[in-house]
Amino acid sequence: MTSATNVRQATLDLLRGLGMTTVFGNPGSTELPFLDRWPEDFTYVLGLQEASVLGMADGYARATGRAAFVNLHSAAGVGHALGNLFTAWKNQAPLVITAGQQARSLLPNLPFLGATDAASFPRPYVKFAVEPARAEDVPAAIAQAHRIAMQRPHGPTFVSVPSDDWAAPCAPVAVRAQHSDLAPDPAGIEEAAALIAAARRPVIVSGSEADAEGAGPALVALAERLGAPVWTAPFAARLAFPEDHPLHAGHLVASPEAVSAALSPHDLVLAIGAPVFTFHVAGDCAFFRSGVKLIHLTADAEAGAAAPVGTTILGALRHAIPALARLVPDRGLALPALRERPAPPAAATPIPAGWALSRLRAALPDDAVLVEEAPSHRPAMHAQLPMRRWGGFLTMASGGLGYGLPAAVGVALAKPDTRVCCLIGDGSFLYSPQALWTAVQHRLLLAVILLENGGYGALRSFSRVLQIRGAPGIDVPGVDHAGMARTLGCPSVRVTDPAALDDALRQALTADGPFLVEVAVDPAIPTLYGGKPG
Repeated sequence: MTSATNVRQATLDLLRGLGMTTVFGNPGSTELPFLDRWPEDFTYVLGLQEASVLGMADGYARATGRAAFVNLHSAAGVGHALGNLFTAWKNQAPLVITAGQQARSLLPNLPFLGATDAASFPRPYVKFAVEPARAEDVPAAIAQAHRIAMQRPHGPTFVSVPSDDWAAPCAPVAVRAQHSDLAPDPAGIEEAAALIAAARRPVIVSGSEADAEGAGPALVALAERLGAPVWTAPFAARLAFPEDHPLHAGHLVASPEAVSAALSPHDLVLAIGAPVFTFHVAGDCAFFRSGVKLIHLTADAEAGAAAPVGTTILGALRHAIPALARLVPDRGLALPALRERPAPPAAATPIPAGWALSRLRAALPDDAVLVEEAPSHRPAMHAQLPMRRWGGFLTMASGGLGYGLPAAVGVALAKPDTRVCCLIGDGSFLYSPQALWTAVQHRLLLAVILLENGGYGALRSFSRVLQIRGAPGIDVPGVDHAGMARTLGCPSVRVTDPAALDDALRQALTADGPFLVEVAVDPAIPTLYGGKPG
């Protein structure tokens, strides 16, 4: 006979068994019964706003490869977190999110802090959402949420818990083993291998899935076997291919004409863990009519179904890539010469962003993890700060700002002995500056490099693409970002003189806690979508 316990104790025991003893949260009254007499073997990571909480948990989950546990506050807290929940969905970050709900006895009377139809609120950006019908079902619902979050493609899940449920009696919930990676259809792999063997000019487009699955080295080996150039897919949220490898062709620009120009000269496209056709501007994608064969290897059924052309083979890449490599012939081609990168601009005042990024590249430790949210400077970053190490780069797939800094805090919590560098724009920083407070409390090895151009530089560029003039709300002058960091306890320095940058970067990258460097960069932004891939 199974001995009885209560919902809170059963949940804590379940979380211990799942290895989820780090809890990210911002507490409210409906969460206090869960937090009562907090156990010593659990770590509660306090974020000062729920969007920061979600971003931290996302970074932590993606850095560890395990689901992170989040505790939010009723409808208002979930509402604050929704922007970064959308990003977590796009990033395929495994999260188990719980939110407090008012006591069950009060719910019929529309109580203060009651969440109406709580399970529907975060949809459609969760894989699973429920408010259990009975209190005793809460631990089992959390266990189910964890299993679903960890099934590929990973993603966030949600459980609403009425505040009086935690004291209710229930049975313990056993931790169940789960092996959720699905192998691809062997017939599909054989068909793909035959098409690749017949191709004369194959090309690979790679996205985030290979790095997330630990299949990066297998991807490199396959590319070398084929002698095929490899493009990074638009908006890849992780390293897609080592950017210092001779086969790396560059970054696909998120416009139909640019993707067509890059892919149409080939007779076969092998898309690996990448939604190739994620566009940001409208236009004509002639590739769809080109007749070029496309094979899509992915664990994401939705992305595979959304592709307007090609054959999709579903399955985990850690199985699919080696299976394909065993069947395709080694072309025996010599690697091409390493793609030449543009020289950095000369030092000047105001500081060119490309020059600043070249100095960051020189200063960054080889084993550092870079977390980026500086969208207006991505062309300069691709040119001057190539990503080289699997697991060494994270960004966001959503385009929603306010993710980068809290995500970097989460990565630093997951990797406390590794230097984490957050490269962020001033517009992005202002969405979640309070995440610095959490970094200070935990004395994280976090260097924040803030490129300050006085506003939303990406919108300046995008306005040129759309031929928009005089749009309001793009400039954000008069903010002392370095001073703001100091009010949160984070040492900082503002750099306006190029001669001072190297020393400031050294301070940030050797500090025994968080350190912010604000770099005043030239506000002129290149056009992000110029119609050419690269």
